[in-house]
Amino acid sequence: MSREGHLHPEKELYPLKGIVTVLNTPFTKHDNIDFESLKRNVNEALKAGVAGFLVPAMAAEVYKLTATERQKMLALVLETVEDRVPVIGGAGEQDLSKSKTLLKSYLALGCKNVLFQIPFVDEQQFRKHFMELADLSPEMIMLQDWDATGTGLPDELICELFEVVPSFRCLKIETVPAGPKYSRILKQTQGKLNVSGGWAVSQMMDGLHRGVHAFMPTGMHWIYTGIFRNFSCGEIEKAEALFKTILPVLNFSNQSLDLSIHFFKRLLYRQGIYTQPTVRFPIAPFDGEQQKQADLLIDHIMRIEKKLKYGKG
Repeated sequence: MSREGHLHPEKELYPLKGIVTVLNTPFTKHDNIDFESLKRNVNEALKAGVAGFLVPAMAAEVYKLTATERQKMLALVLETVEDRVPVIGGAGEQDLSKSKTLLKSYLALGCKNVLFQIPFVDEQQFRKHFMELADLSPEMIMLQDWDATGTGLPDELICELFEVVPSFRCLKIETVPAGPKYSRILKQTQGKLNVSGGWAVSQMMDGLHRGVHAFMPTGMHWIYTGIFRNFSCGEIEKAEALFKTILPVLNFSNQSLDLSIHFFKRLLYRQGIYTQPTVRFPIAPFDGEQQKQADLLIDHIMRIEKKLKYGKG
């Protein structure tokens, strides 16, 4: 059934287009947040031309961070970015009252854009949780549609919330498969809902061809921005060729979220951006063979990014 005429006529597409980096949390040897390393990562991503930041989210080991740590991390990124690109505060919590408290603290920091990650029990519960958070009046809401094994939130529920909540402007789709859902949501919202891809960045080319607005990977700032820029300029073959160079990396790192966190922290450490590749426990182990494979792939990434940074790629 067509949804023509049901959308707010004044609702325009939120201007988020490109690579939105999901920041890993750097830790010291003593398990404290390393804010200097975090700042270096933000500045390097800005140099590479990212369109925004999401912090803290799944790649940040978010549920291992205290509320105070989340607030300090977000505050540092907001201060470093200085409104050059949007910063989206990840306000995911399993408990509604904790979500509200966290969201209020983000708004008090001056964070205008927030990500809702809401546990799904049923549509009534989800709708209530969403609406109570939306009533706190963030300027822009991004909704995370995360389902590592299935199709995620019902299309009708997404479209209903988009129609009734003016500040709901962006949707981060992380479902299996992602591609058909990108196309359905873009069509059903008449292209007015900003759609991004997260964990499914391994299908980045599919998403680009479907009209996805933004992608939210971790690390490899110069490579991802290069792929997006080439595609946007109509250099499709160049974008596809660059994307193919990182397929072995995606095949390795996307085996699990824990492995991805280990890998990209090791990459940032090898790049001299993070002072330690430290992770916070509990987390799946990263054994010696995995580290060997990771280092070979990291060598490959660093060669590619060196060429891109110095205008040879």
